[in-house]
Amino acid sequence: MDVQEKSAIDKSAIEPPVAGADTIAAVSSGSGGAVAVIRLSGPQAGAVLVALAGRLPEPRRAHLARLRHPTSGEVLDQGLALWFPGPRSATGEDMAELQIHGGRAVVAAVLGAVLAVPGLRPAEAGEFTRRAFLNGRMDLTEAEGLADLIGAQTQAQRRLAFAHAFGHLGQRVEDWRRRLIRAMALIEAGIDFADEDDVPAGARALARPEVEALQAELQAALADRRGALVREGALIAIAGLPNAGKSSLINALAQRDIAIVSDEPGTTRDLLEVALDLDGHKATLVDTAGLREAESKVEAEGIRRARARIADADLVLWVHDLSAGPAPEACPSIEVDAPLWLVANKIDRADAAPAPSAGWAVQDYNVSAASGEGLEALTRGIGGFIAARTEGEHPALIRARHRASAGQAAAHLAVALGQWERLDDELLAEELRLAARALGRMTGAIGVEDLLDVVFREFCIGK
Repeated sequence: MDVQEKSAIDKSAIEPPVAGADTIAAVSSGSGGAVAVIRLSGPQAGAVLVALAGRLPEPRRAHLARLRHPTSGEVLDQGLALWFPGPRSATGEDMAELQIHGGRAVVAAVLGAVLAVPGLRPAEAGEFTRRAFLNGRMDLTEAEGLADLIGAQTQAQRRLAFAHAFGHLGQRVEDWRRRLIRAMALIEAGIDFADEDDVPAGARALARPEVEALQAELQAALADRRGALVREGALIAIAGLPNAGKSSLINALAQRDIAIVSDEPGTTRDLLEVALDLDGHKATLVDTAGLREAESKVEAEGIRRARARIADADLVLWVHDLSAGPAPEACPSIEVDAPLWLVANKIDRADAAPAPSAGWAVQDYNVSAASGEGLEALTRGIGGFIAARTEGEHPALIRARHRASAGQAAAHLAVALGQWERLDDELLAEELRLAARALGRMTGAIGVEDLLDVVFREFCIGK
């Protein structure tokens, strides 16, 4: 690169960082791939491109370059260099990317060369996303959605995380806050224009329907458990008498050995759990102890834990051994609030298929855990059950933190509505203000310094 070309470079991109500012770098792609991406953010990002690639590429356009070590001049790799000047970048700062071959030696050499440039240091976990939040490029709900998107294990989780990563919850919360602020303005009009006889009562009358509507929306969002069902997965308890084939069934659904299988009754004494992707939905299957009169204290404790876990389940599969006789008309041992499905096992050993009975929520899953017969239909059925519980518009509140903030806001609105006629304008406006602050903490608009470490430590290095 000649002198004239150097003079055309934007000097602000490669000036030394200001005091206290630093530039971070990390591998942002997964390990072991054919291509690796090294990501940089901060005031020295442009200087790294000049030092390694020989020039500063045109913004947001890939430039093929031989990457050299900044001190020895050794060619380390040939790859693509990209330049994203701030504030129009993912972090709001000057950013750069190097897309290189993914071999370990290549990645180590290029990353080492990047960190050899003065002012560079390795990024901490979640630091790129944290800088994006601090520079106003995303709110906290979008950052959390991005973390969920990176960690999504099922298609349902991917769809929900994508919606939140790109503003679904943030936009909804900001709409709630704007409406609250309008209601606060009406209440405060009564304070500012107290000498006008018709203002206070008129302002209150206009504000109340808005507050009532907001309270109803918050309560509906809090009552909606679909987000937790998608993100955390449905809890499915596998219950039944001893030797019905519960452990064999969970092993067959998981396609690996999760539980010990034995003809000896009482083999399963503790809870065994496995998270699976069932037809695109996350489900946690729990293998429980066979329900009977316990013959030992250890087995009795296992049965107690089994009954407690069954009581918490979203769905209970009662496994019956068809080789031991016809299925019962109704569940013989438990009463649960969750749907109770009969899964008739060992169909390959039975003399005849079981007759349907009205005592079960679903009675047509006839399977063989040994041969795999009927398992595909059972998997689709469970997936359909979860899909029916999670369908519709994307749920707003999917994390405990979101629910806590929304609950605080709803509590302040409940106080305001419950004492609407008795509270002075100042106290009424204060309740609305506290509700707005609670919503603001959800997106990070207000007072969230104590939450930042909690939110961003979920991320891996390079994100």
